[in-house]
Amino acid sequence: MATHTQGGRVHATPGADDLAEGRIVNVQGGDWDQEMGELGMNPEERIVLNMGPQHPSTHGVLRLILELDGETVTEARAGIGYLHTGIEKNMEFRTWTQGVTFCTRMDYLTPMFQEAAYCLAVEKVLGITDDIPERASAIRVLMMELTRISSHLICLGTGGMEMGATTIMTISFRERERILSVIENITGLRMNNAYVRPGGVAQDLPHGAIDKIREMVPQVRKGIGELEKLLLENPILKGRTKRVGELSLTGCTALGITGPVLRSTGLPHDLRKLTPYCGYDKYDFEVITRTGADAYDRLAIRLAEMRESLKIVEQVTDELQRNPGPVMVADKRVAWPSQLAVGGDGMGNSLDHIREIMGTSMEALIHHFKLVTEGFRVPPGQAYVAVESPKGELGCHVVSDGGTRPYRAHFRDPSFNNLQAVAAMCEGGNLADVIVAVASIDPVMGGVDR
Repeated sequence: MATHTQGGRVHATPGADDLAEGRIVNVQGGDWDQEMGELGMNPEERIVLNMGPQHPSTHGVLRLILELDGETVTEARAGIGYLHTGIEKNMEFRTWTQGVTFCTRMDYLTPMFQEAAYCLAVEKVLGITDDIPERASAIRVLMMELTRISSHLICLGTGGMEMGATTIMTISFRERERILSVIENITGLRMNNAYVRPGGVAQDLPHGAIDKIREMVPQVRKGIGELEKLLLENPILKGRTKRVGELSLTGCTALGITGPVLRSTGLPHDLRKLTPYCGYDKYDFEVITRTGADAYDRLAIRLAEMRESLKIVEQVTDELQRNPGPVMVADKRVAWPSQLAVGGDGMGNSLDHIREIMGTSMEALIHHFKLVTEGFRVPPGQAYVAVESPKGELGCHVVSDGGTRPYRAHFRDPSFNNLQAVAAMCEGGNLADVIVAVASIDPVMGGVDR
């Protein structure tokens, strides 16, 4: 039976498709409460809405199952697994060095952090943590902080775009291009770099890299200033983000939430200060906190954190200019034998290095071949190392059985843990605020599903 209204009245007419389609309701004009009353609808009925995975704001990889009472969200759940890649399992079938190529692709917006956490864990099992050259650690800090800025810019840009502020996206992506240009100059790739290696980094900074960084820093700082002027005192943005997606310190602690979401509750939890790694204790920077515990404060924290990252980048470039040195551990049983260089044919082995290997001795050539093809052995044991990624605590737990491949490599991805906050942030709020709340978490599903 088909039901329709005319002139504010409800009409039901029999149709041939009753059994196929069920009840069809067409409402035209009249008061909504009156229309629903005449239809005899149960006021306790709820609508279940699938927001994603095919949705502009979930990018085809996140499914939000929302139960609605009108415009109010009464229940919210996150459906994951749409971007599963099997990276952790694949790492068990590759050498320890080749594992970097896999884990860098998990959270594809923060590749340097996965690489650093993994390599620090491998070095801990090897017992060579204190043998890593200072220059290599400084370069790791440089690359991680550049990546932190790049990730925050993506968070702000896509979040602004999802709220209709396309100018925020264009400015954020413009500044991110400056960052990626420097990263590409140093590593040869914009993303998924496989640059941090067990024992150090793949290659030293190329000629002119420090000058390029120093030219880039004031430009990006100016761009961050533009974003601050557009965002922080914007009444429309405040109306969309203030008291939206609230999550208290108690909620963060119960759910294991870290990163800007946790620091928006006022707790200065930052692993760079609490358990320094890669020499972070040598650099002067502030841990940014706020107390609003909402989407607005998380946005403001990320803006301020980018400024602090630029401060660290300036300090690291000064240190790198003062202190030349090796960028790979001296132990030849572990040190990756290749010495990459940027030449006319792109990124590859230095020709001088190839001549040296070929001309030194047959034993040196055999060692080079075996280390590249078989990899080095890691003594039996396990280690867990955590770093402060742009999204929170990123941990890596590696287990070795004494072979040339990981027995197990498992990552604590902050996006996975932080997504647990979807229900707490969204339930009781408006449907339109779900996108703002999820954007303030800044989840990347490559890291969640892996």
